[in-house]
Amino acid sequence: MVHNVIIVGSGPAGLTAAIYAARANLNPIVFEGKQPGGQLTITTDVENYPGFPKGIMGPELMDLFRKQAQRFGAETYFKNVDKIDLKNTPFELTVGNEIFKSKSVIIATGASAKLLGMESESKLMGHGVSACATCDGFFFKNKEVVVVGGGDSAMEEATFLTKFASKVTIVHRKNQFRASKIMQKRVFDNPKIDILWNHEVVDMIGMMLSQILLSTLQTRVPNIPSTHPRRSSRRFSSLYYLLYPPIGVQLIKHSNRVGERRDR
Repeated sequence: MVHNVIIVGSGPAGLTAAIYAARANLNPIVFEGKQPGGQLTITTDVENYPGFPKGIMGPELMDLFRKQAQRFGAETYFKNVDKIDLKNTPFELTVGNEIFKSKSVIIATGASAKLLGMESESKLMGHGVSACATCDGFFFKNKEVVVVGGGDSAMEEATFLTKFASKVTIVHRKNQFRASKIMQKRVFDNPKIDILWNHEVVDMIGMMLSQILLSTLQTRVPNIPSTHPRRSSRRFSSLYYLLYPPIGVQLIKHSNRVGERRDR
């Protein structure tokens, strides 16, 4: 069977595409991926979306998006697309052991946060831990916050957060950033930003994030083996992560059709 349109991703962009495609009687298929609903599902209050003067919880908003798309006939599946082949038409999508064919593909995979993988992190997501400074920065006015990372995304998040936070601390594992020079300069020139070089976050404390446990990667305590780095605790109100590039780039990067314009 060849579908009219398959949508990869189920965040606001993917489900909005599904609503429009379904209303056009294209019978779209949506593969929701590893994070159904996208990054808004790990956000608590969403206060900047029109139509909700009192705000709405991120997961609730995305559930409404999904139901609206389904109402018009979109089919949604909690499956992950492993590969997209754009070399020939119809396009082929590999989903586990299945192959799906479609006349068109909409890739709306967005970005994913580079999480640290600790238990306390998942418990505090949306309760002081965030992957979106633009979404949640407003809630931490006049608070001290920390950004983890050393790339352009981390520099951008840190700079943006200075509009709200009293102080922003960037925690980075190395003694230099990999961000572009212009982004680094903005950080270095900002008096509200401090940098903790050669540190990593090893734990987060509180029902609502109140403390972050840090480990020093370079300085060692005398008479203690190097496998036991020095640890310290710092009080912060919120923690933010850098973002990975859009997942869709990884799905189609081997196709010779990427970026090719076709006349219809």
